[in-house]
Amino acid sequence: MIPFLDLKNQYLSIRSEINEAVLKVLESTQYALGSEVFAFEEEFAQYQSAEHGIAVNTGTSALHLALLAAGIGPGDEVITVPFTFIATVAAIVYTGATPVFVDIDPASYTMDVTQIKAAITERTKAIMPVHLYGQPADMDPIVEIAQRHGLVVIEDAAQAHRTEYKGRRVGSIGDMGCFSFYPGKNLGAYGEGGMTVTHNPEYARTMRMLRDWGQEKRYHHLLKGYNYRMDGVQGAILRVKLRYLDQWTEARRSHAALYDKLLANSGVKTPTVMPYSYHVYHVYAVRSPQREALQQKLQNREIQTGIHYPIPVHLQPAYADLGYKPGDFPHSESAANQMLSLPMCAELSEEQVKQVCAAVCEGV
Repeated sequence: MIPFLDLKNQYLSIRSEINEAVLKVLESTQYALGSEVFAFEEEFAQYQSAEHGIAVNTGTSALHLALLAAGIGPGDEVITVPFTFIATVAAIVYTGATPVFVDIDPASYTMDVTQIKAAITERTKAIMPVHLYGQPADMDPIVEIAQRHGLVVIEDAAQAHRTEYKGRRVGSIGDMGCFSFYPGKNLGAYGEGGMTVTHNPEYARTMRMLRDWGQEKRYHHLLKGYNYRMDGVQGAILRVKLRYLDQWTEARRSHAALYDKLLANSGVKTPTVMPYSYHVYHVYAVRSPQREALQQKLQNREIQTGIHYPIPVHLQPAYADLGYKPGDFPHSESAANQMLSLPMCAELSEEQVKQVCAAVCEGV
């Protein structure tokens, strides 16, 4: 069996360091926030070229607090894309604001920047581009439009640890950048976790309070806050794993290059790497109009695959109240019907990649 993701072998490769780090937290009894989390905040923010890092319990919480720190709430609108994980949109709704969608670019699968201006109204307060699959959105025009209209840019970088746009690490390009450390991410915890990074000290101060019940000093609550703190154990684990992220990223990129080469004449469309992009391949997604048949064939060969994502958010029943209908975002809808994610993780062997490619090339 060729796994879609191999977290067990990843753990085994760093087991002694992970076990030591976890035991250190258990002995310190710093289970919520604590020194390991604070050290990880500093290290990850620096890694992403940002001045401040605010660690929280999930990537969704990171998005939620970033929106709140920007002052977004009921009556406001936030521009984003429908071809994303549901959390992007859920975080906007949590604030009481309304998500306003623009379609994706059919090559990059990220926000089509040419559609942003038409979506701006007097109620628009922010733009939330999604760096999907590990490839950055086209940030320069997004930031330029935002600055011209007085909008905040919040990057959904949940799939984009170490991703670069024109040589700059994502998350530090807009006003805030939000990361997830869900176990399957390129930098994943052994549980849940997230972080917002920013250059803005006031945003950072607000989010630090909001994640810890709105208090800046214990039992002195300045804001109506949340219990969004990161666990000490997760902070310790992520500090260990961060030291390996460059190595793991290069392994992913090497696997992606081999996939590109071997699938060149396969009949499926391989990822398009944009000229501004340093792609980290959180997901290696190919495109086929016969996706279900291809997925079934690979499953029969004991090759695991995934679909990211089968239904765009504007067509999800949970968000029917937004008033969108089929056909409103044709590129998102087409991608949702055709994308298939092949096995991708640092632990894959070259032989496994070759086996996957051979199965795909046989056709359906």
